[in-house]
Amino acid sequence: MGRGGASKDRSDGAERKCIATGEVQPKHGLIRFVVGPGDVIVPDIAGKLPGRGIYVAADRQALDKAVAKKLFARGAKQAVNLPDDLVNEVERQLARRVIDLIALSRKSGRAVAGYEKVKGWLQAEEAEVLIQAVDGSGRGKSKLSTPHFGSYIGWLTADELGLAFGRQTVIHGALASGGLTQRVVEEANRLRGVREKSAAAAVGKE
Repeated sequence: MGRGGASKDRSDGAERKCIATGEVQPKHGLIRFVVGPGDVIVPDIAGKLPGRGIYVAADRQALDKAVAKKLFARGAKQAVNLPDDLVNEVERQLARRVIDLIALSRKSGRAVAGYEKVKGWLQAEEAEVLIQAVDGSGRGKSKLSTPHFGSYIGWLTADELGLAFGRQTVIHGALASGGLTQRVVEEANRLRGVREKSAAAAVGKE
């Protein structure tokens, strides 16, 4: 996509190496960690915390490997303490970030929810991203198609989308181009990687 929504923390195009896979990739495809008080490894989802960054690919297997093989200590060049629920905490924080970004998009008029509104945006070619709840009806979701050259987000729950749109639950949503849309897509892709087991059947970017 690449239209609008460029975040300041990605503007330098910097790349970092994943401590688990050894691969070098753009920072927006990685999870940054820092050593916090008590030498505890802390996920830095927004990439803003002070300290030496330790990077792991936004991938459940890579994160599990980094924990199991104690690669954080190697990356930090010191002994560190790992929270018992570190990988699940990363998933929770990523989900919260995506929800918050969608909510900001809604407030700026770049996001809508509800089958009819989403259908209308798709027909008018106003939508660049189709969002559907992973636990929504497959039959109902199949009636809407991802925008041509657009993106699909299908690994948030109806409750999570409800939080983003200020409702109890949401099954269908859409984002217009520009604004925070590119950021939403990138953060949602990081979340998908961490939710790999539950999102294996979800359709990705077309």
